[in-house]
Formats: sequence, structure tokens, C-alpha cells
Amino acid sequence: MTPPPLALYVHFPWCVRKCPYCDFNSHTLRGRLPEERYVEALIRDLQLQAQALAGRRLISVFLGGGTPSLFSASAIERVLLAAREAFGFDDDIEITLEANPGTIERGRFAEYRAAGINRVSLGAQSFDASQLERLGRIHSPAETCRAAEELHAVGLENFNLDLMYALPGQDVRGALCDLERALELEPTHISHYQLTIEAGTVFAGSPPRLPGDEIAADMLAACAERLKEQGFGQYEISAYARTGREARHNLNYWTFGDYVGIGAGAHGKWTFAEQTRIDRTTRPREPRRYVVSAGSAPDRSSVSAADLPFEFMLNALRLASGFEVELFEARTGLSWQTVAPTMEVLRTQSLVECAGAHWSATAHGARFLNDILLRFLPPGPVAGSATSDRTAPLYTAESRSSVNERITSEIT
Repeated sequence: MTPPPLALYVHFPWCVRKCPYCDFNSHTLRGRLPEERYVEALIRDLQLQAQALAGRRLISVFLGGGTPSLFSASAIERVLLAAREAFGFDDDIEITLEANPGTIERGRFAEYRAAGINRVSLGAQSFDASQLERLGRIHSPAETCRAAEELHAVGLENFNLDLMYALPGQDVRGALCDLERALELEPTHISHYQLTIEAGTVFAGSPPRLPGDEIAADMLAACAERLKEQGFGQYEISAYARTGREARHNLNYWTFGDYVGIGAGAHGKWTFAEQTRIDRTTRPREPRRYVVSAGSAPDRSSVSAADLPFEFMLNALRLASGFEVELFEARTGLSWQTVAPTMEVLRTQSLVECAGAHWSATAHGARFLNDILLRFLPPGPVAGSATSDRTAPLYTAESRSSVNERITSEIT
């Protein structure tokens, strides 16, 4: 089993205000941002974890949250310099900063670019002011437009826009209007995902009235067609990009690559080829506990062979292009025969298809991906945890509760 590419995820847990739909590990900022103390903890954490992965360079860095753009460019630069020193960077490394338009001062993007950021992900969510208010967002449509203008002005033209659909009271026309506004800003990537009600959120306690499944499906189909017309290829269930602008960091997740997770609640995945072993790492979710623990090794647990097929399929079947048999064997250390009978049954049911040694979900299968994943769940209790940030795979739209429980346990 050859070690896969290695990425770095850095979690910044604070927001100005927590959105009522958000179930990520984020906390409303009360008082002054503890920037210095938190950055020092991140660097300690980074240096410690690098010792276990000596000699492996980073292909990507993702700064997520929470709201990383609450932190100064100088703080971000310190973390990136420490990462370069600890691991080394690939020559064409992708370094993404998540930013909410309401937390960016005009001119700050130039500083982030100078600090090493070469890709930005803007949390637009909608261009309808009333929808933004319902979603608890602190920015206006105009602020998103200004942020995009600033990105172009400083040469950060490789940026993503997060855009939701199936919002309260929204129809197909409203979803398309949001998309048109997004396209006018000339992003290179659009993450287009359905608003769903997650356990433990404000919306779960007092859910808004959302469009029905048929209307949501019509929105998705209409928006997907419009994105295709505008030159955006759908390479993952909720991700569309111009040619060559697919998110490398996300692709590493979806091809079952490795990643180091630092920050409050961050998770990691490490492959040890010589022992044919895959470990998961976790950090405490509560920021104060994390800062105290950052000088100690993260909690680690090995992924059992019984869990590996599910964890691989959880990621790889999201890709429109699917995966090769060789990738499954290389990333899991398992023989294809471990899953071949299940895949053949799914193929006879028109949920997956194959061309030679290449497998992917069918259009029908992509709609019921969680039902496919049920076939790979091992018997017994849920084990381990997987992904670490909002860019990592989410399966909540059309799933059965047993899969939802498993997946929820795998996301911070």
C-alpha cells in the first residue's frame, strides 16, 4: 500500500454569529479573538504531527472554519510558514482560505495573497437579501459582490462561491436568479448544495418550511444545466468547476487521500504503508481544551479492514468520474474481491456502472448514494471518525437514518 498524497486542514472555530443551519464545529465569538494564543497552539500541533509523517510534502492546505478570515493575514502567514518548514510544499501547492464576505475589510485580500493564499472560498449562500436574513448570514449581496471584485483586483481569480438552493419559500426561478448573480462574479468554482436540516442546529428545533423533494430536484436540474452551458463541469455531487480549477484539496478527500488535521475538532487520516495500516486522528472540539492539548499527540485509532470499503466508497462514489479498481486497492490495501460481489449487485440494479476497471455511480445511483453506501456498512457499532471540515463529504440529503448517524459521527 503506497502512501497517498498528503494535505493539511487547519480549523479556525470562531464566527461572528453561528448560522441556524450550521452543524460544523463553530462557536460565536464573544469578546476579543484569542489570535496569538490560538496560532501558537496551531503551530505546536503542526510541528508535533509532522514528526509522525516525516518526509511527506503537502499538496494542498485548506484554512476552514468557522471563519478563518477573522484572523489577520500575519497570523495566517505564520501558520503557513510553519507548515512549509515542517512538511515542505509541492511547487504548485493549492492554499485555500475560507472567507465570509461580512468579515472581510476591503483591501485585506491583498494581504492574504501576500501571506501565501492562492485560492479563496467565499460563503455567498444566496444573493437574495431576505434569504440571507433567514439563513442568519451577516453579509449582504452587495458585500459578496465587493469581495469578488477585490479578489479579481488583487489577482486571486481562482475562487469558489458557496451557493445554497432549496431555501425557505424558494422556487426554481429564485434558485436560477441566485446562480445568475453568482456567475456574473466570474468564479472558477461553484459549490452548489441543498439546504438540509441537521440535528443539533437551531433550524432542527424550529425548522423553516423548505421546498419539497420534487421542486428541489427541479432546481438542481435547472441549475446544473445552466452551469454546464457556462462551461462549468460537474466533477462531484455538489461541485462544479471550470477546466483545471477543480479543488485539489477536496479531490484528495474524495480519492481517499491522507490529511493532517490541526485546530479545534480537526480530524486527520494517515496511511502507514509499511504496516499496511490507516489511522484516524482527532483533536478536542472545544477551543480552550484544544489550546491546552495542542502540545500533546492527537488521539489516534486504526481503521479496521471491515470499515475501509465503506470509508473509501463514502468518498470516491461522490466523484462524477468515479474511480479505478487500482485506486481502491492502492488506497485501502484490500483486494478488489473484498467489494466485487457487492459492486456487481449494484451494477445489476443500475446504481453503478463500469467500463473495464473503472466504476462510477449512475445518474440514478447518484440520487440515492446513501442507499448504495448501506451495502458497505460493516456489522456492529460505528467505528472511527473521518473528515474534518466543511469541504469534506456530506451525505444528508436523501439518506436513511442509519447512514446519517454513521456519517454524522464522521464529521466534526
